Order: sequence, then structure tokens, then C-alpha cells
Amino acid sequence: MTSVRRLVTSTIALASLIIALFTATSTAHAAPAAPRASVRVMPLGDSITDGFNVPGGYRIDLWQKFVAGGHNVDFVGSMSNGPGNLGDRDHEGHSGWTIGQIDSNVVNWLRTYTPRTVLLHIGTNDMYGSDPAGAPGRLSTLLDHITATSPNTEVFVATIVPISFADSTVRTFNATIPGIVQSKVNAGKRVHLVDMYRALTTADLADGVHPNAGGYSKMANVWYSALLSVPGSMDVRGLARTGR
Repeated sequence: MTSVRRLVTSTIALASLIIALFTATSTAHAAPAAPRASVRVMPLGDSITDGFNVPGGYRIDLWQKFVAGGHNVDFVGSMSNGPGNLGDRDHEGHSGWTIGQIDSNVVNWLRTYTPRTVLLHIGTNDMYGSDPAGAPGRLSTLLDHITATSPNTEVFVATIVPISFADSTVRTFNATIPGIVQSKVNAGKRVHLVDMYRALTTADLADGVHPNAGGYSKMANVWYSALLSVPGSMDVRGLARTGR
């Protein structure tokens, strides 16, 4: 009888072990993979960011580059537009807006959407406004507000694209931007210069101001190259490497 009891006990223990292993294995297979963290990117500016003439603008090709490169990016902003092949249509591009108008709203946007990265192309509407000469000062103030509100955000500041009827004014403004950016860098801010002007010519404009589809595609190339140069700006893996 003792031998029988031992056999029964051993059999029950073995069965319990098999059930436990099967349950653990089934649970492991059933558990969903943890969602991969995304990096919030805010396209910020005027109608060129919105995509006038080509809804979605540079954001279309830039999004495709993110996907092809395996980057998990979340475009953020209060505005939304674009075609079906733009997987995330959110942005903060406001048609007709000047630097000052962006500046008046940017703190609220940053607090609402907490972007890791900002793509700033602004100043076009200032070039044919009443005070183009004051545009550099307004840009500097805008950058101060962005970096004070969101000090860990990587801010990419583009020179503005050509304007066919105001090239001299655009060149004068763009010439001040490297110095403005460098002054922020010297102060320890995460600000980066993007030379967008040289990537396009007036032949890339649909109406003398806004890029055509080819021009927007060129803008996407420039943005993407700039982002690749700063680990963490569009990839949480790079963010982990830099410890930011």
C-alpha cells in the first residue's frame, strides 16, 4: 500500500508540474508585446508647414521616411490635414501667421503636446510685412520661449525657403539665423540650425512663395538628415543612448 501511495503521490506531483508548465507557457505566448514608445515631433510654422498647394506638404515624405527607417514618431499639434499616405496628420502649421503670432501661442502648445522635437520653419510672412528687419529679434524671442518652456526639447530651426519676389529680404533674414542659433547653443540650449534655403530654388515654388510637391519633398530630405544627426530627436533608442 505504501508503494501505491507513493506512486499516486508522485503521479499527482508530476501532473501538477506539467499543468503549471503548460499554463506558464500559454501565458507567455498570450501576453501581448509591450507597445513601442513613440517620439512626439511638432512641425511648427505657417502655411508651408500646413502644406499650402500640397496638403500635408513636407510632412508627407518625412512621414514615409520615418516609416521606412523604422522610427516610431508621433506628429503632434492642434491642426490636422493631409492625404491618406500621411499616416499622422497632426501639426502646428498656421497659414498666414508671423513669428509673433506663433510666439503668442507656443507656450500653450508646448504644455499641451509636450513634444520631444520641434521642426520650426517660420518667418516667411514677416518678409513682406511691415517690419522684416525686426524678424530676427522676434525669432530669438520665440526660441527663448520654446527653450524655457520645454528645455529638454530638441529644436530644429530652419532658414526659410526662397520667395521669388523678396529674395534679398529673405537672404538678409536667413543670414542672421546661424548667429541666433549659436547664441542659444552657447547658452546650453538644445537648438539646431537647418539650412533649408539652399535646398530649394524658385523653380521649386508653386506660386512664388509655397513649394510645389518636389519642393516639399526636398524639404523632407533636409529635415530627415538633420534629425538623423541628433540621437533621440526621432528615436527613443537614441534618446536612451544620450541619457536625455
